Amino acid sequence: MTQDTLNALRTEINEIDSELLVLLAKRRRISHGVLEYKINNNKPIRDEERELALLEKLINYGKSLGLDPFYINNVFQVILEDSVLNQQAMLQKSLNPDTVNDTHRVAYLGGQGSYSQLACHKYFSRRPGKLVELGCQSFDEITTSVEQGKADFGILPIENTSSGSINEVFDLMQHAQVSIVGEVTHSVEHCLLAQPGVELKDVKKIFAHPQPFAQCSRFIQSLADIIQETCDSTSSAIKMAAETQQSAAIGSAQAGKSQGLEVIKDELANQAENHSRFIVVARKPLQVSTQIPTKTSLIMATKQQVGSLADALMVFKQHSINMTKLESRPVPGNPWEEVFYVDLQANIAEEHVQKALESLKEHTQTVRILGCYQSESLKAVDPI
Repeated sequence: MTQDTLNALRTEINEIDSELLVLLAKRRRISHGVLEYKINNNKPIRDEERELALLEKLINYGKSLGLDPFYINNVFQVILEDSVLNQQAMLQKSLNPDTVNDTHRVAYLGGQGSYSQLACHKYFSRRPGKLVELGCQSFDEITTSVEQGKADFGILPIENTSSGSINEVFDLMQHAQVSIVGEVTHSVEHCLLAQPGVELKDVKKIFAHPQPFAQCSRFIQSLADIIQETCDSTSSAIKMAAETQQSAAIGSAQAGKSQGLEVIKDELANQAENHSRFIVVARKPLQVSTQIPTKTSLIMATKQQVGSLADALMVFKQHSINMTKLESRPVPGNPWEEVFYVDLQANIAEEHVQKALESLKEHTQTVRILGCYQSESLKAVDPI
């Protein structure tokens, strides 16, 4: 094969890729039209039976074209997820017209290239408007910016599949005067980043936020005589590595590139599938349509008596509400007292949920709703 032939083939592939993008944009526009019917007829945004039938049809057709079923399934799962999440976001926009702005001022931890920034971009990619980014040095600064009206939204990491819950954020939510209005899950791909020419054997110090250190603990333990220096954000760690000889930082390859660093080792996380869940907070709660999957987060303090927690949790079972998370945290200033954070697959607009919350008051000292918000964790249908 000559170079001219190779160039011609690459040109043809580029043209096909462009055609695919045009078709994907057309598909999204048509799916927006479908949303109008669903709203007018009070139909759920997601139709899993149709998704399953569509995937089976596409997989069978793909087979006839010589395409692998898993390849077809993976591609269209992403397309279907995009369609559902965009329809949900549009429905929420129509339901909360007061929140529709030309500009979104968003506070998050760190700066350019931080994981919080990447999560911010992912969440607001489905929400039209100019994005004004406000990098912060602490979680408290994020919520304060929202409380004082300096930011419309704040992005806070709440848990990670490898290191677990981020307790600092849970503790902050006890007193922060904000409401959870959304969530987003972002894949975290930790790399060791260093100045060009630096090899792993040359590294004497590693900079990172405490969470990446926890999520990559096995890799860190495998190194001898390494100094660990914690930073307030991943972007700060990368900046320090760019300015310090014989050092490295833990962060994303994208963030390292922005500071002139290179990847000297990848796949550092303890778990191959490493994801962080972020919550989106605002000053006021949102109304959430019953046509979309919804979560409700709350804090409750149970009565100081035997079986009080069990009695409180039984309320959710009695009202057929699925609890997806239970986290206990100490109450500052009150030794040996704890509050419980609970995530429910529920919408407070539904009657059975309201009844459950009323019943819950009988078994608790206090109950505070942190937010009722659109769930963006979609469980894929499985035709294979």
